[in-house]
This record gives sequence, structure tokens and C-alpha cells, in this order.
Amino acid sequence: MTTFLDTSVLVAGLIDFGPQSAPAQSVMHAVSDHRVDAPATAWHCCLEFFSVSTRLPPEFRLGPADAARLLDEEVFARMAVHDLPAADRQPMLRAIVKDGVIGGRIYDAHIGEIARSANADVVITDNR
Repeated sequence: MTTFLDTSVLVAGLIDFGPQSAPAQSVMHAVSDHRVDAPATAWHCCLEFFSVSTRLPPEFRLGPADAARLLDEEVFARMAVHDLPAADRQPMLRAIVKDGVIGGRIYDAHIGEIARSANADVVITDNR
């Protein structure tokens, strides 16, 4: 079973924000303990993790080298990282126009479409 993790799980799972990070941290621990059969994420989520983690408030902020190291050790070493195949990009854009997707929701649609194209069985998010 392919388990697809979005950016919110990567951020809260790899940066300790206190008790609210616990659910995402337990998912990331399950990945590191090989209790998740086929963990996966999107290249977009990796870039978003880097962006978010390097601009958090100072008490949580990572330097670029630390953010890249976490991606190397916790994501690239343990998960498949997918991107939307070129052939699916224009059809996705047409579908979001038809569905009335606007603004930042396009990024969630993009992640969902990558998960679908990767045949993910479940998508885990820590969005609140």
C-alpha cells in the first residue's frame, strides 16, 4: 500500500512545534521504523518543506543546510519522491479550471494529482 505524505506532515513531523507535532511525528517515526510499506511524497512537497522550514519564526527556523540534510536523511533516503508526469500537466490544468479551483488551492490539487498518478492508496495530511 502506497502512503503519500504531504508537506504538512513533513514539516510537523521533522520540526518539533510541541504537542501539535505529535501526530505527524508518529507518522515519520513509522516511516523510519519501516512500519509504512511504501511511503511517498511529491517533489513539490520537498521544495515546500525547504521553503517553509527556512522562513519559520527564529525559534523553529532551519538553516538551508539543515533543511537540505533533513530532506536527504528523512525523505530521500526513506521515501519515493514523485512529480506529475509531463503528459498529465495540461489535463490537470484543464480539470482545475473546469472545477473552479482558484488561488492557493491549486497546490493542493497538484499534490493530489501527483499522489493519484503515483497510485497512492492513502494521502496523509496534517492540515488543520
